[in-house]
This record gives sequence, structure tokens and C-alpha cells, in this order.
Amino acid sequence: MQTNSSPGLRRKSIGVKVGDVTMGGDAPIVVQSMTNTDSSDIVRTAVQIADLAKAGSELVRITVNNIEAARAVPHIKEHLARMNISVPIVGDFHFNGHKLLNEAPECADHLDKYRINPGNVGRGSKRDSQFASMIETACKYQKPVRIGVNWGSLDPQILAEQMDLNQQLTEPKSAEEVMQEALITSALNSASYAETLGLGADKIIISCKISDAPKLIDVYKQLAQRCHYALHVGLTEAGMGTKGTVASAAALSVLLHQGIGDTIRVSLTPQPGGSRTGEVLVAQEILQSLNLRAFSPAVTSCPGCGRTTSEYFQELADDIQLYLRNSMTDWKQTFPGVEHLSVAVMGCVVNGPGESKHANIGISLPGSGEAPVAPVYIDGEKSCTLRGNNIADEFKQIVTNYVHNNYSLK
Repeated sequence: MQTNSSPGLRRKSIGVKVGDVTMGGDAPIVVQSMTNTDSSDIVRTAVQIADLAKAGSELVRITVNNIEAARAVPHIKEHLARMNISVPIVGDFHFNGHKLLNEAPECADHLDKYRINPGNVGRGSKRDSQFASMIETACKYQKPVRIGVNWGSLDPQILAEQMDLNQQLTEPKSAEEVMQEALITSALNSASYAETLGLGADKIIISCKISDAPKLIDVYKQLAQRCHYALHVGLTEAGMGTKGTVASAAALSVLLHQGIGDTIRVSLTPQPGGSRTGEVLVAQEILQSLNLRAFSPAVTSCPGCGRTTSEYFQELADDIQLYLRNSMTDWKQTFPGVEHLSVAVMGCVVNGPGESKHANIGISLPGSGEAPVAPVYIDGEKSCTLRGNNIADEFKQIVTNYVHNNYSLK
């Protein structure tokens, strides 16, 4: 997969290697996701990881919440290897991570990255020692760590300290500003402490997640100015369906357009019984819409109006988009660069010819009252006119021929 030039100046962060994936530095922004299976169920977890990886997730996080899950990690990776899946696996630790990494060294060794939440590694005197234990394990096995702060589990001690400091100011900040500063302080202090324990800056990723889009933007803009660590960006608990998709896109697009973010996750609640892969596709679409990365040929299509009372162009647009995405399984290996292909499926003569000429391949279908013909444009020039009942199949063949002729391996 290739990167295009960023629409804005990319923030320069320290590069981090996670398995065979690089994030930060000059590397492309990485798409991450997370399983929702019981990690002790080796087969189900491996199958879901494989599904996420095939959908385009470049890192997959799994829950490691008990000793059974910890001891399952090497077996999950073995199962993935038999499926020819090599995506890096991140272990998500809360509350008892220090114990699990100590009791199951095979888990510590086989994971590609650890995720530690400094808000729940321990309270009081136990906090620093238990955090230190996990960092020391990461150093021993040379694993990178994401220090992931979340406003739903913010360290109460740090929040209390920030509130005390705020009360001493002649012009105290709002409660919202204090909370945001506590998030940032927790992340940066934890990262600094990890470095004093021997974990290099090139092994540290940090995140400060909030479920409110404007607040998330404010926090990450401050975070980006105050450190050079690689940043994992995501709107936590984004929600379900359209709400979650729009909220995530709104927050991430602002940050990514400003060059902030080295790896992203879209935290969607899946529909009951729905696939977990939806969040991967949304993350890819956000990056592709900003011209930051390309994953699959883009289809431009109009929304329809009174000129397009027939559903034919809608069905064709859906058919072509599905055809392109399904074809990418084979095409991405054989036709490098095909992910940058642009296709237009338009419903009438108003904008149809113009949009078709802007795309690599475009078709302008007849709208209501138009002659039953569909001109096809290739690289801005009219190529042919399709008629009859086989327009969809004929257009797909034109697209396929274009791919073979323009993206073949040299």
C-alpha cells in the first residue's frame, strides 16, 4: 500500500517498530483494530484476527485479562501461522498485567506490543512498582509499549494533583481543562518514567482517548506540541453505526489533516451479530478520503435526484464498489498501484460526463428522460457507449481490462 503526499505537514514523531510494521517517523499511518472474543478461546480469537487482518488491519489488539488468556497467546500465534497470517498482536493489559506477564513469560515473549493503561495499573504505592514491573518486562523482551490513557479510567491521584494545582492559580482553569491536562500529564509522566526504567523512546507510543470529538482534538493538539512520541489516535467508545462512524471521522480527520497521528483505530460498537471488520473499513476510508493512504480503488457516485428515478445507477455503483473491493485480494499482489484507481458511476447527464472525465474510468448512465445510452470515459476521453441489458458486466470488463493494461508488474 502506498502513501500520497499529506494535505498538511506531518508531525515528525519517533519511529517505532512493532513486529514487521513501522509506525511514526516517515512511515504510513497504521490501521489498528481489536478483537472482541474471549482470548482464551484460541480458535475463535485466531479466526477473528485473521478476518481483521484480511480486511486491512495492520495491528490487532487482544484482551489479556487472566492467566488462561495469557497462556493462549503463543497458541493463537501458532494458529495464525498455519493460516498464513502474520499480523502483529498487541496485548491489552488492565489491573493485573504485571502478574500475567510475570506468570506467563511465553505471553510476554510472543506478543508484539503491550498496551498499558496507567490509570489502572495500581493505586497508591503499588502504582509505580506495578507499572515498573511491566516496563521492565518490555525491556527484557525488547517489546514496544503503548501507554494508553483513557478519560474513563483516569488515574484519580493525578487528577487530584491537577485540581490542587489549579486551585492555586489566580485564574483557575475550567474543570474540563483540568481533566484534559490530567490526561496529558498522566501520559507524558508515564512515558518519561518508562524511559528512566530503560525503555527507549523508539519503543513508546502514547494515546489520550476521549469519547467527545472536540475535546479529543484539543488534547491531541496539545500532546503533539509537547512530545515527539508516536501517537495512537482514536475516539474511544465512538458508538454504533452512523453515529460512531461520523464522530470518529469528524475527530480523526481534523487531527490527521493537521499531521497528527501515527496509528489510528475506529472504536465502533458492531451491530448485534455483525462483523468486527467494519471499523477497519471506516479507518481505511478516513485515510483514503484525506489522500493519506490508498487501500482500494475509489468509486465516485452521485446521490441521485428527480432525474434519476431508476435505481439502476445505484445498483451499478454498489456492484462496482463491491467488485473492486473483492478483486483487491488478488489485484494488490499482481497489480501494484491499482489501489489508486478512480472510478465514477454517475446517474445522469448533469455532472455525469464531467465526473467521468475526472476519473480514470467513468460511466454516465441515462437519467429519466435521457436517451438509453451510457457513454464511458477512459482517462478523460470518451471511449465507447454502452447500451442494452449487459451494461454492468460490460463496464466491469472495461475496468478489468484497464487494470491489466495499466498496473501489470513490469
